[in-house]
Amino acid sequence: MKRSIKIAVAAALALSATSAFATNGDNLIGVGAKARGMGGAGIGMSHGAESALANPALISSVKGTEISFGGTIFMPDVQTNVGMGQGSLKSDADLSVIPEVAVAQKVSDNFTWGIGMFGTAGMGTDYRNEAAGTGNFNMVTNLQLMQFAVPLAYSTNGFSVAVAPILQYGSLDINYYSPGALANGTNYSSTKGVAQDLGMGYSVGAAYTMNNLTLGAVYKSAIDMQYKGQISQAMFDFGMTGSDNLEQPAEMGAGASYTMDGHTLAVDYKKIKWADAKGYKDFGWDDQNVYVIGYQYAQDAWAVRAGWNHAKSPIKELSGSANAQKINMFNLLGFPAIVEDHYTLGGSYAFTKMTSLDLAYVYVPETTETFVTTAATGGSTTTKHSQDAVSFQLNFAF
Repeated sequence: MKRSIKIAVAAALALSATSAFATNGDNLIGVGAKARGMGGAGIGMSHGAESALANPALISSVKGTEISFGGTIFMPDVQTNVGMGQGSLKSDADLSVIPEVAVAQKVSDNFTWGIGMFGTAGMGTDYRNEAAGTGNFNMVTNLQLMQFAVPLAYSTNGFSVAVAPILQYGSLDINYYSPGALANGTNYSSTKGVAQDLGMGYSVGAAYTMNNLTLGAVYKSAIDMQYKGQISQAMFDFGMTGSDNLEQPAEMGAGASYTMDGHTLAVDYKKIKWADAKGYKDFGWDDQNVYVIGYQYAQDAWAVRAGWNHAKSPIKELSGSANAQKINMFNLLGFPAIVEDHYTLGGSYAFTKMTSLDLAYVYVPETTETFVTTAATGGSTTTKHSQDAVSFQLNFAF
């Protein structure tokens, strides 16, 4: 067991330098191939060790020891036109690898514990190779978040409760070039390299299973992060003020699943509190209500899945002041979290009683937003954003 955990941790650390991209805001719709194949459903349906973050109470379904590791190949397509005569330009940040490793072990009839390392969120655009001064300000943004969780679950008579302390690693890089002089007296933003931080939070969950019905609820705390010299400097150079805090928001949700004759229907609802989170509230982000419907048909050695995930874009157009117009540009050009609908397919196959493989595909149709922005951009900025993603996961149970 100790050797397995060391291998899992090493695999996650090897992948953690890669970046994720936005789905529900900057959060992935789900971690793990099973959940992603069902639109992200996982608050009221157990996915074994994979459930560590979605609802830690549900790891209690593990029979013995379960190890899952894999990841997501993420392929966003972002195109933005900020005016300045160059038309719509495509971001080069169009491929990312997002890791996921989870271990869960039932210690007794009542107690289950686990360890999970997950790429959970991120965002980025890259216009550095466009013509200087006219190529979308040559904007480069890269936010990466990874969470390490240790879920501890207690179960009795179909009822489970759990707590999961969370350590979050984050990194942020923002830089750009302006055709006119910035507030720092040059044409270049004066941010200096990637800023990193560690933050602490927690998740608490509960679940109740009766016959074929499972009900679940979860709360995740906000996790404050500070990226020194990034947000404040990038805003100052563009004539604005702001802090370097970028708090990953609190979340709360509930879910349910019902199984009959191999068919399972799962539904989730959660609220993501962007409007209360440091940094995001300064950029005018709204809270998100996330709605998920997932379906699974399972037999002895295989399963097929499908799902839908919907959340209105947290980015809204700000109006009134010159600062509001600048924030509109930063949101659409550097942090375009505007996608809303996700359609998913997935499946599993068990090679043996101990080994199985999960796959999932997520399709996000194109969303377009146009906001009023600064005179330097010709008065408006238009962003188009679509996504494809493939997830894979290998599981060992013993």
